[in-house]
Amino acid sequence: MTIRNKKLGLLLSTPPQNSNLETVIRLTETALAEKDQVYLYLIDQGALAMDHPRLNSLIEQGLKLFVCAYGAERHHVALSGNAIPCGLVVLSDLIKGCDQFLSFN
Repeated sequence: MTIRNKKLGLLLSTPPQNSNLETVIRLTETALAEKDQVYLYLIDQGALAMDHPRLNSLIEQGLKLFVCAYGAERHHVALSGNAIPCGLVVLSDLIKGCDQFLSFN
């Protein structure tokens, strides 16, 4: 058995009702099952998914969840302990630091 330990970065900018959330969740589940590290950055309407129950479950499994502080404020999303509020510098670092980065807009 090989431990891959790759880094997958994901960006979600669409609201929870969009099918992109399901795609992001499934990719995250698969990557975590493969022992990869997964970083999800919620921006714009994606901030509305911050407290989604399935994301909360994935956090317990190792997902690192970030939310754009400006996007959360703009969409009146109360910041909780589930996601780390941050700015675009963190997003830039994730893009540079991950082996693969996928954006869902």
